Amino acid sequence: MKAAETYVQMKERHQKEVNEFPMMWAFNNDQFAQGMKKLGLQETDTDKIYRIAPGGFIRKTDADKLDEMFTRHEKEREEAMAADIDGTGYLFQMFRYELANHEYNYTGDAEETLDALGLTYGDVNNSPAMRAALNAAIKVVGNDY
Repeated sequence: MKAAETYVQMKERHQKEVNEFPMMWAFNNDQFAQGMKKLGLQETDTDKIYRIAPGGFIRKTDADKLDEMFTRHEKEREEAMAADIDGTGYLFQMFRYELANHEYNYTGDAEETLDALGLTYGDVNNSPAMRAALNAAIKVVGNDY
C-alpha cells in the first residue's frame, strides 16, 4: 500500500501544478506582450483571455481546466483532512507547518494560521481530530526557537 502524501508533499504538488498552468502575469505593456506570446496569442487577442487576478490572465479556453484543478485540489485537501481520524497525521502536519509559517512561536496567535487554511476556531472545536492536531502542533511549534 502506498504511503499517504504528507501535507508538505501535497502543498508542493499543488503549487507545481499551479506554476505549470498556462497563465501570465503582466504589470506593464512589455510584460503583457510577452505573456500573450507565452499563451500562444497575439497581443491584440484580448477577447481570448480572462483576467483572474490583478495582473493575472488565462486563455478563455483554459478557464474550465483551471476551475477543475482548483476544485480537485480542494477535494484532495478535504479528503486528506477527513482521513486523519485521530489528528496525528495530515492534520498535525498541516497545523505544524502553517503555525510555523505564520510565526506562532512569536505571536502566540493561531488566527492567521486558521485564516490561511480557511478554517475557524469553530471548525477546529467541532472536530476532535482537528482540535487534537492543533493542540499538539501548538506544543511543538511553541517550543521551536
